[in-house]
Amino acid sequence: MGAELTQEGCSFRVWAPKRARVALALEGGARIPMAREESGYFSVAARVEAGARYGFLLDDDPKAYPDPASRFQPEGPHGLSQVIDPHAYAWRDGDWRGLRLQGAVIYEFHVGAFTPQGDWRSAIEKLPLLRDVGINVLQMMPVADFAGAFGWGYDGVNLFAPTRLYGEPDDLRAFVDAAHAEGVGVILDVVYNHVGPDGNHLSQFSDDWFTRRHATEWGDAIDFDGPHARDVRAFFISNAAYWIDEFHFDGLRLDATQSIFDSSPVHVIAQVAQAAQRAARDRSVLIVAENEPMDTRMLRPVAEGGCGLDAIWNDDLHHSAVVALTGLRQAYFTDYDGAPQEFVSAMKYGALFQGQFYVQQGKNRGTPALDAPPAALINFLENHDQVANLPMGLRLHQRSSPAQYRALTTLVLLAPGTPMLFQGQEFNASAPFFYFADHEPELAAQVRDGRMEFMAQFDNSHDEAVRTRMRAPDDRATFEACRIDWSERERNAAALRFTRDLLRLRREDSTFCAQRPRGLDGAVIGPQAFILRYFSTTGEDRLLLVNLGREIVGGGAPEPLIAPPLGRVWTQIFCSEHPDYGGVGSPPLETIGRWRIPAQCALVLAAAPIF
Repeated sequence: MGAELTQEGCSFRVWAPKRARVALALEGGARIPMAREESGYFSVAARVEAGARYGFLLDDDPKAYPDPASRFQPEGPHGLSQVIDPHAYAWRDGDWRGLRLQGAVIYEFHVGAFTPQGDWRSAIEKLPLLRDVGINVLQMMPVADFAGAFGWGYDGVNLFAPTRLYGEPDDLRAFVDAAHAEGVGVILDVVYNHVGPDGNHLSQFSDDWFTRRHATEWGDAIDFDGPHARDVRAFFISNAAYWIDEFHFDGLRLDATQSIFDSSPVHVIAQVAQAAQRAARDRSVLIVAENEPMDTRMLRPVAEGGCGLDAIWNDDLHHSAVVALTGLRQAYFTDYDGAPQEFVSAMKYGALFQGQFYVQQGKNRGTPALDAPPAALINFLENHDQVANLPMGLRLHQRSSPAQYRALTTLVLLAPGTPMLFQGQEFNASAPFFYFADHEPELAAQVRDGRMEFMAQFDNSHDEAVRTRMRAPDDRATFEACRIDWSERERNAAALRFTRDLLRLRREDSTFCAQRPRGLDGAVIGPQAFILRYFSTTGEDRLLLVNLGREIVGGGAPEPLIAPPLGRVWTQIFCSEHPDYGGVGSPPLETIGRWRIPAQCALVLAAAPIF
């Protein structure tokens, strides 16, 4: 599908089964009838070059519609498509072999809010800074073209066209190429559960794209299992391969997979993953799922009824952390206590809900995952949704005790799962992150009402003082307020040093970087305190103590996990309260006759030989 350059010119092909006639419309006035093929495809060859603009005339409609498989929309979703030569860019990453989940440290970012310029070229300048702190995987929020001058990207309508808002297609290629030169991979967030409402012309070509047999939060579901689903599936499967092949992305993050409905023998998500892996050829790619109920069948092999993905977001750990840090237990935080046992269980088993009843939704949540590889659970304290989903859009470090925040950050960045940071989190960026979307007035009003309705699940959103400060998604000032202030990276040097040192410890310490299945155990040692014992096959055990409450002073320590290995003694190698990180320091952990665990602190101890 789409426009493909050939030696003789360009071939055009489009799926339009509801139409009797389709013609290619070229900028300048030329109209060329297209031949009908089987299954409702139309095709034609024309002598045009890269840069030519075109659309499709459907039956007697005088409007030229953009190509559903357009590679670029220079004037947005309502304008003409542009022929792109995907082979013109001179790649320099021939030695790049792709990504492995083991050892990955992910960084989610929105291109438009990442730099003052908000484009791919300016983002290249920040790559050395991310590599310096220990980031080796970037997760780019969606870039498929959408209507308006700004937005999150989850309302994409031209799924093969990188949005014109951040540059041209070769600018995106240059960004990925530059990231690879820095030793950093890039995965792309893609949306296969719905298509945006503004600029979505798919139904002009076929009535088989969408179905009302299933409901999503965003409108009609994509019809992946209806009587005419073969070509719909082919479109999305080829889209997954396209980003890997033509832009050298190192994987995909699949948005809201719980809303991708498919009763086929092999789920379309599995076929998407397989297509992406084939497109990578000799490179390795990562396919990550967001799945609200944390259905771990996403991770299981296709032969076992799963989808064969590499990793899934761990919402459970995030929710427990928010409750522990802020005390908030409303809406989807209702079922969490933020208690030490939740953190011990999350470290040992990943997901907390693996089929138990979930009060907030009134049904069971999750599936068994005791055998999931630790790295397959992506852990985070912040992501785009979780910052924006609360009325003021504040970062978590702004809503909690600095010491407690450092302690739980230590836990997440040293956990056996795969850690993820959100843009600016590495230096405690002050920029909020709101939901923003530029729509035409009628749709903008509906979106505003929808956001207010969503926020109503949190009690403080009914406070008039809060409501007057809630940002309108369609106000450009809302978007501008979310831009990262990179000068804070120097001003917040202590926070940056803290993140860098933690990621270095994770990367260089053989026990932490092993991420071994069943590689740790834990115990609760106080009302807000717990320990984790990381076991090593060579005796290089590590002990992580996390105390989110007041200081603990005790005479003995009746917990065997605290005892060092035979012939060794515990030595402190990291403290979240070190003055270099903005903390107040900590006294010796063990003195004659008693233990003293500092308040609101995380300590890492190494089992060192007794000399």
